[in-house]
Amino acid sequence: MTTKPKTTKEPLQSVQVFGRKDRFSSVDIRVRVNGGGHVAQIYAIRQAISKALVSYYQKYVDEASKKEIKDTLIQYDRTLLVADPRRCEPKKFGGPGARARYQKSYR
Repeated sequence: MTTKPKTTKEPLQSVQVFGRKDRFSSVDIRVRVNGGGHVAQIYAIRQAISKALVSYYQKYVDEASKKEIKDTLIQYDRTLLVADPRRCEPKKFGGPGARARYQKSYR
């Protein structure tokens, strides 16, 4: 792990707690990320690693182990497997933004 500040290391270390050495020693993980800020990238990496471990266990190991890992991750932090659906709303006419309207003057 090549992250410098402590605030960016902590979210990734939470995945390492579940990625115990004995369980995932045969898995080599390399992640490349672009776009967004540093913290957003850290959380994207965190989610990608978690999803990859669950899908690896589904495909190459048994379903019971996959369910155990998935339940453990969801119990710890649901955002490890479930993405945040909020996106930027597109701008509409009649105002400076998506919801804001131009001010009306009566005089």
